[in-house]
Amino acid sequence: MSTAVDDLGAQLIAAEGAHVAHNYHPLPVVAARAEGVWVTDVEGRRYLDLLSAYSALNFGHGHPAILAAAREQLDRLTLTSRAFHNDKLGPFASALSQLCGKDLVLPMNTGAEAVETGIKVARAWGYRTKGIAPDAATIIVANGNFHGRTTTIVGFSDDPTAHDDFGPYAPGFVHVPYGDADAIAAAIDENTAAVLLEPIQGEAGVVLPPEGFLQRVREICTANDVLFIADEIQSGLGRVGETFACDREGVVPDVYLLGKALGGGILPLSAVVANEDVLGVIRPGEHGSTFGGNPLAAAVGLRVVEMLASGEFQTRAKALGAHLEQNLRTLVGHGVTAVRIAGLWAGVDIDPAVGTGREIAEKLLARGVLVKDTHGQTIRIAPPLTIRATELDWAVEQLKHVLGS
Repeated sequence: MSTAVDDLGAQLIAAEGAHVAHNYHPLPVVAARAEGVWVTDVEGRRYLDLLSAYSALNFGHGHPAILAAAREQLDRLTLTSRAFHNDKLGPFASALSQLCGKDLVLPMNTGAEAVETGIKVARAWGYRTKGIAPDAATIIVANGNFHGRTTTIVGFSDDPTAHDDFGPYAPGFVHVPYGDADAIAAAIDENTAAVLLEPIQGEAGVVLPPEGFLQRVREICTANDVLFIADEIQSGLGRVGETFACDREGVVPDVYLLGKALGGGILPLSAVVANEDVLGVIRPGEHGSTFGGNPLAAAVGLRVVEMLASGEFQTRAKALGAHLEQNLRTLVGHGVTAVRIAGLWAGVDIDPAVGTGREIAEKLLARGVLVKDTHGQTIRIAPPLTIRATELDWAVEQLKHVLGS
């Protein structure tokens, strides 16, 4: 950085590095403003956002309808805790349960909280409904999973960066290969309460399971009286061209775990959604959160659900995803070794001969495109669902350039 304006960015990065714990390794850009699919840094340079805050910004930065809902609620009521009722939680829960085709909603804040809540619900259901012996309940999880970073969750991760040096870990989790329905069937015994899966593994690099896998999981869980918990925190709410990734196979899990885009890119909001026979096992005082179900989040979440109910964003994601896939596949063999895509969500494996995922992300940054690497050689592409085809085309052209294609 050489100019006086550039020095501002350098100073801000240095200040962050000096006083913020180094639990992330951000790209060297300092965002100051954003609108729609475009981010502007402190130096006034604009970038096309192809990350969407890991799908928390499915509707883009500052969507007018979502901002309007937040501004209206900010002037009325922001927080009561669940010690009292508020006038937004009921309408939000009603709309979200209808979107999911379920009875009940348990609101929380972050995605990891939703997963932790799902684990507690599954165990309580296992003891109180299925009749599993006390403290014996197990949950089947997949290799390559990413469900968050709390100590319970990282305990059943096989990613060394997430897992190592944070033990001792909570017992009760059984690992199977992702996409292997027969392995799930073989792992089930009298103590199995649930199968917890990402319908598409996001952090792993947008890894899609074999066709028919989710249907088989549904059949296996039903036959064995086991809950099917779908972690749709990244894959849900329009990202893959359907409301939920499970919809791609016409599958309805027993429990949806939702987050990220549910908060409209404004504030954290997550939820566990299930029927009365599952969520009804939780009793007053057994679980909660001071901010869970707060009226500001509920007002924003209600607007998000209303927007999804029209189907507009799902349709856009499906059509634009097909357009993006067509363009990305031309890069295979030209700096790209593989492309995996579902709606507007793609994992692009970079040929090591042209660089690492991080190096390609840095080169794209220099050309005005924001992406993020994962697992060394993969970059993830997840733009806001409001992006235009011409903007996707421009982004792919920038990728071609940095690959030397």
